[in-house]
Amino acid sequence: MNTKEYIASGILELYVAGSLSEKENEEVYATILKNKELLIEVRSIENAVLQLTAAAKKDAAYSFDDIKAQLTVKETKVISIKKPKTNWLQYSGWVASFLIGSILMYTLSQNTQLKDQVANEKQQLEEQIDKASTNLADAQKLIDIFRDKDIISIPLVGQQVSPTSYAKVYWDKKTNSIYLDAKGLPDPPKGKVYQVWSLKLTPLTPTSLGILDTFTADANKIFTITNENQSEAFGITLEPAGGSLSPNLEQLYTLGAVSS
Repeated sequence: MNTKEYIASGILELYVAGSLSEKENEEVYATILKNKELLIEVRSIENAVLQLTAAAKKDAAYSFDDIKAQLTVKETKVISIKKPKTNWLQYSGWVASFLIGSILMYTLSQNTQLKDQVANEKQQLEEQIDKASTNLADAQKLIDIFRDKDIISIPLVGQQVSPTSYAKVYWDKKTNSIYLDAKGLPDPPKGKVYQVWSLKLTPLTPTSLGILDTFTADANKIFTITNENQSEAFGITLEPAGGSLSPNLEQLYTLGAVSS
């Protein structure tokens, strides 16, 4: 077996890791003494083990010295040309301790990451619960509003541009608020937005109540809007993004009059 084949066989890694028998250790040691290239390779493997330990040390929750202090480790001996007096089993045990330490530190690092992940998931769950509770409270509030006998209900029916569209306004004159249920409107095209109007009919005088710029993202399609006008009707038009100063009646989607 030539040098390259000897290195490729993996026996040097087993030698450094202390996985060979005492007889095999002595045979490998004798071979190393006769071949400088093998000695260089052994030192390279040892260096790789040390680098792995150093890298793992950076990620560990506590230092390798804490682990090393709990292991029975003899002083390290670098391979020399003369046969050392140190028992090779002790040397092998030292290398194995380093490997065990590296594995332990990697495991500790993984456990730390897992704990962080669990903590993040718990926080996200708590936020979802809080959000769900808030949504439930908002839903109950809307139900109470819709059932209030003093709330004026105004249905908005589809117009020529979109006959199948519909919406509904719940007007609370005591708080100058309207609650618009716009579930019956289709999603607006890109670059367009729905705009809500309060209307005086004689003469026709529109007043903008704002745009529904969150329409697509809002799952419930229920919007709370301030209305201090003496409205006689409400309408919804489709306008360019940002809204318009006056309604585009050709894009009037829904319209409904307030009952007298």
